[in-house]
Amino acid sequence: MPRASAKPLPQLSVRIDLDAEDRIGPGKIQLLEQIREHGSISAAGRAMDMSYKRAWDLVDEINRICGHPVVEPQAGGKNGGGAMLTPFGAGLIARYRKIERDAARAVRKELMALRSDIGRSRKA
Repeated sequence: MPRASAKPLPQLSVRIDLDAEDRIGPGKIQLLEQIREHGSISAAGRAMDMSYKRAWDLVDEINRICGHPVVEPQAGGKNGGGAMLTPFGAGLIARYRKIERDAARAVRKELMALRSDIGRSRKA
C-alpha cells in the first residue's frame, strides 16, 4: 500500500508541433472539450477565463492548422445559437488524448525515477 505522504507522479504535458508555427497542445484541446461540454464558444471561454475573442481566435487557428472545421455553429433557439464539435473536432480530441496517454505510459518509469531523484536532492 502506498504511503499517504507519497508525492504525486510528475505529469507529462504534450504539445504537438506540426511545423515551425503550428501547434496543438493541452490548451487548445481543453478549449475544444469545453465547447463540447458547454455547447458554446463563449461559455467555453468563460470556463477557461478567456475572452470570447480569444476563444474564437483559437478555434479559428485550429481550423486553419487542421484544414478542417473543428466546431460548427448551431441554429439559435430562445437563448440564441451555440456551437458543437464536428466529427473531425471530436476525433482530434480523441487522437490527442490517446497520444498523451501513450506517451505518459511510455515514460512512467522515468517520471517515477525523476520524482525519486528530486525527493532525494531536496533532502540533501
